[in-house]
Amino acid sequence: MSIPTLPGIQARTVASKRITTRVLFSGSAEGVPVLFLHGNNSSATWWEEVLATLPATWRGIAPDLRGFGEAELDQKVDARRGAGDWADDAAALLDALQVSQAHVVGNSLGGSVVWRLLMDHPERVLSAVQVDPGSPYGFGGTRDARGTPTWPDYAGSGGGLVNPAYVQRVLAGDIGADGPLSPRTVLRRSILKPPSVPAREDELVQAMLATHMGPHDQPGDQVASPNWPHVAPGVWGASNALSPKYAGDIGRLYAIQPKPFILWLRGANDLVVADNALSDPGYLGLRGFMPGWPGMEAYPPQPMLSQIRAVLAAYAAAGGACQEVVIEDAGHAPYLDNLPEFNRVLHAHLSR
Repeated sequence: MSIPTLPGIQARTVASKRITTRVLFSGSAEGVPVLFLHGNNSSATWWEEVLATLPATWRGIAPDLRGFGEAELDQKVDARRGAGDWADDAAALLDALQVSQAHVVGNSLGGSVVWRLLMDHPERVLSAVQVDPGSPYGFGGTRDARGTPTWPDYAGSGGGLVNPAYVQRVLAGDIGADGPLSPRTVLRRSILKPPSVPAREDELVQAMLATHMGPHDQPGDQVASPNWPHVAPGVWGASNALSPKYAGDIGRLYAIQPKPFILWLRGANDLVVADNALSDPGYLGLRGFMPGWPGMEAYPPQPMLSQIRAVLAAYAAAGGACQEVVIEDAGHAPYLDNLPEFNRVLHAHLSR
């Protein structure tokens, strides 16, 4: 069953040459297109308040990405392509909607898709808004601002890091808030800045529960490793696709033409994408939450913010333009915590 939408949001099933999925729309079909790409373990539902408050001159478009929500169940994420499946799906959706170019807004995993979309389809992007995006080097298993792998097999990244207790909660359709690994508790404590509780929290949790689960979806497969924490990425599903093993050469970003403007928006209290991220193995080991941690020299926390900042600096040095804006009193999804400030910055950017 589809999650009910806010007034003014239209939900349609759209078939592209790559995948059939649910797409949420706002505004006039004649408006300037703005494509919104959601994060991991969520769906287009998470963007609804942003879509509903978009000025009338803009056309909001938000799909359920492959592996999430009402996206076609048989279409799996080939992790060996990194974010390639999602980037190609986004381009194919624009084709199906007869949209030649769009502003693109990505959060978390959606931001990882934006990095890839910029490299593979730069001509489709009017501008890019990266909202607490995944590091361009992937999640887990890198040690410095240059994205140097911690281990040759990228142990410490991929599907093996997904907590089995969280998986079981999702499979059980858990809508409660008991225990630290219920989806609702994860939303409140990890994604949002406490004590923030959105008005449509129930719908956000339902979107989390609509994540496709299984060995070819979430958490995907994994490979045993001799290197701490003794799991390396497999080849299926979103979490494996986000491994630095499959991130590809971010250096391609610096050569793209045209070079769209990149706005980096981040919540000041983001615990997910940080230089000491809440679920990063290096940070968890440092805090004593993962046994056997080999120490800072062998496995330091991944400096995600430093990696993003270094990539954007290199993009600017290559002739691109970018800006970093920090939204106070906000976590990993600042449009849920502080929608007025998020909209102020986003709308000013779109109106340049």
